Parts: sequence; C-alpha cells; structure tokens
Amino acid sequence: MNQQVADPAARDTSPRHTHVLIIGSGFSGVGTAIRLSHEGYTDFLVLERGNDVGGTWRDNSYPGAACDVPSQLYSYSFALNPNWSRSFSKQPEIHRYIREVSERYGVRDKHIFGCEVTGARWNDAAGQWEVQTSQGLFIADVVVAGAGPLSDPNLPDIKGIHTYEGEIFHSARWDHTADLQGKRVAVIGTGASAMQIVPSIAPEVAHLDVYQRTAPWILPHFGRRYLLPERLAYKYIPGLQRLIRTGIYSMREGFVFTQAKYPVAARFFELVARVKMWLEIRDPELRRKATPNHRLGCKRMLISSDYYPTLARADVDLVTDGIKEIREHSIVTSDDTEREVDAIVLATGFNVSDSATYDLFTGRDGRTIAEIADIESVQAYKGTVLNNFPNLFVMLGPNSGTNYTSLIYVIESQINYIIDALATMKKQGLQSFEVRRDVQVEYNRQLRQQMASTVWLTGGCHSWFLDEKGTNTMLWPDFSFRLRRILRKFDLDAFDTTARANAPVAVAD
Repeated sequence: MNQQVADPAARDTSPRHTHVLIIGSGFSGVGTAIRLSHEGYTDFLVLERGNDVGGTWRDNSYPGAACDVPSQLYSYSFALNPNWSRSFSKQPEIHRYIREVSERYGVRDKHIFGCEVTGARWNDAAGQWEVQTSQGLFIADVVVAGAGPLSDPNLPDIKGIHTYEGEIFHSARWDHTADLQGKRVAVIGTGASAMQIVPSIAPEVAHLDVYQRTAPWILPHFGRRYLLPERLAYKYIPGLQRLIRTGIYSMREGFVFTQAKYPVAARFFELVARVKMWLEIRDPELRRKATPNHRLGCKRMLISSDYYPTLARADVDLVTDGIKEIREHSIVTSDDTEREVDAIVLATGFNVSDSATYDLFTGRDGRTIAEIADIESVQAYKGTVLNNFPNLFVMLGPNSGTNYTSLIYVIESQINYIIDALATMKKQGLQSFEVRRDVQVEYNRQLRQQMASTVWLTGGCHSWFLDEKGTNTMLWPDFSFRLRRILRKFDLDAFDTTARANAPVAVAD
C-alpha cells in the first residue's frame, strides 16, 4: 500500500493564538516576560527577529561599546548583578547579563527567535490583534511592543552613498569581518556611539576622519574597574548593593534640575566641560571646531575621557564641513575638498521619532501610528498606551524616555502598569480597552506645557529628541519617580472598554 510522506519543508501555517504577545527581546521584552511568568501567566510568547535575547545590547557590538549609565542602575530591580566588573559596563557584559537573567527566570522557552514582525492589525470585530510575521500569523488578545527606540538604524541620505565601493556599515550593524588595520577610515557622526568608536579604532587605522555636524558637550568619564573587595562586598553584604544603587539613582535625578526645571543651573556643568576641553585640546583651531554652539543638555549629554585626546592625534582630522557627496573611494565636503577613504563607519544613530515600528501597527480606524504622527506629532498616554490602538502597550513609547538615568527603571514602571491592566481585564471581564481620545489630548497638553521651558526646546539645538515638527516626543520632562507614580495603577476610568464574550480567554493560573 502506498504511504504518503509529508514534505519536510512544509510547515503549519495556521494562525497561532496567544493571550499576550511580546515583540522584541531586549530589556523590555525579557522583563515583561519574567513578570508575566512571576504573576502566573503561561499563555504568552516573545517574538524576536534576532537569534538571541539582548536587543540593543546584542546588536551594538562595535569596538568600545559600553553603557553611559552607571552599572548599579543598569539591571532589573529584582535581579541586581553583583558581578559587574566596572562602574560603567561594557556591551559584552550587559548582553551576558540579559542572557543569564532570561535563563535564570525560565523565559527563553517562551521565545520564538528568527521571527520578524512585518505588520500588526487590530481586528475590531474579534477584539484581537492579527500579527503577521516571517513565521506566519499570530493572533493575540494583548500586544506589548518592546522593540524599543534604538532598534532601527538611521542611514543618512547622502548623495552617492550606495555607490561607495569600500567597506561601509552602521555602528549598530558592525561588520566584524572588516579589517580596518592600516586603512583610511571615516566616522560620520559625533554622538554617543562615536564617543566610544573613535578612540577605540584610532590607534589601529592609518588615518581617521571624524565628520561632525554639531559639536557635542562632553563631560568627564569617571568609569573605573571595581576592586575585588568591592565585588565581594556587593555579593555577600546584604543590602549594600541596593543601598549604593539608591544613592546613585538619587544623584542622577538631580540632572532634572539642569535640564527640565532650572536649565540655567547647567552653566556649572558647561564650565566643567569647557575646562576639560581646554586641558585635553591644546590646538586653538581644533578647540574652536569642538566647541558646542548650544546649551548643555539640549542634545544628549556625553561622557568620555579619551575622545578629545584622540581628536588631537596627528593622524586624526575633525571635519566640520557638511558632506556634499560620497564617491566610489572618497568623501567630498561642501567646500569641494575630497578625502580618500577605504572604509566608512556610520555612527548616525537611530530612527527614533519616526521609528519603523510605527509603520507596523494599524489601529482601529485603519491608520498606522506613523500615519497619525504625520498629521500630529506622535502621542501616547503615560508613554505607554495610544488612542486608536486598543490592547496595545508600547514600551519606552512617546515621552517616556529619560536623558539622565537608567531606562530600565522606566521599563519596570511600565511593566507595573501592564500587569495591573491585565489583572483589571480579567476581573472586569474585558475584551478590549482603549485610552479615550480626550484623556490622551489633555495629558499631552499638560506635558507640552511642562516641556516648553526645558533645555531640550530652549537650548538652541535640533536633536533626535525632536520630531520634524520640532516637538519633543521622546523625553519625560520630570523626575523619573513621578513617572513611576502615575504608572503604578491601571486607571480604568481613562479607557473605553468592551466586554468579553463567552469565548474563554487565557488568564493567570
């Protein structure tokens, strides 16, 4: 009798249902998964386009990659890490921490790796999200968008960039097969990544050109390696690490005064930065090029102990003329100077205010987040939920970012809100919840009013904190503990809701 043999290449393409679907497996995704598991939820999945957890800290593996937030703040509150080797941790160590935590709390088996989300549409009739991916269709009652603001590299629109014949790559997609030894290299950009890349590669290349659009303010970097007695104390003295963490957190909150409350107070830090520059750059012309023309804090504050000394090297040039075009083997600036170059590193940051993530989600009225943002700057309620997008939580969403402390604190605050929302959903028998338009508008009116006097809008620069309309859609203009306070409880009265039908919905066990 003939027997049919299944095609091994064939796979089940039927939709897969889950109660909570998490997109992205960085600190947001892993943290949400761990908290769901802790609360007894079992019907959830994490979709990750990469082959491992880690998000930003998996992808950004360029030379010198490290965190500019103190290590003691850069961990989950429920999983403090006594094993940090330095006061400011480097990328491999942070990535290793996320992997270890995901394994310790048993959420890796909830991940589907190599699964890229290509679109998500709200089905109003069913009261569910339909999520298209590279591995088929997923149906979810609730979606947590945890891809984060630093997941979509910004590739500059420069004439001829696609015809360049040398090695070229973005800092977040570093080509580790590229050999820069003894080559003429150009780094485009002078932001946080460039602060770390430029000093790291300068000693090995033949010549380095650093292309600067806007000079950044750079404060001293006090990073150091922890001594063995310190590491042992953090590991074996109960409460010590949490006490140190609280102290560092409190000090970092002080930057709110210089950026949001009383920007004039930043003059002191500007003086510190100017003295630092004067000590580390002796050439008056180079110092002139490296001097910012905006207020400190207007753009992201940077820290470095070796960037200025690297610029002062004889084999490094700081180029401040705009780039006119890129040719097959060279870069031409606006003054028609042509510089030969063997490799180009694009340290040009990420698409933040116009993130590609915003194109993925289609809401109740058939418009995407990006389409709505084209008309009015992207808005959210409490940086976490959006009108027209029921049952969707956006991690590190509009105006939830901080420019002075660890975003993990914000992430955990948002997770508190999500968990309480899910509990409310179960208790009230809800199918869907959507923040009311009037509530979101009033929230953002007050937020913009508070934002008006901050250095981000008055400091004389145009940073990636601002969208094309000049609206700061990124930062929270207050102390981070106040953001946590408003995210402590899910405020059901701010939402329109629909009741769940008789069909069963997976909930906490």
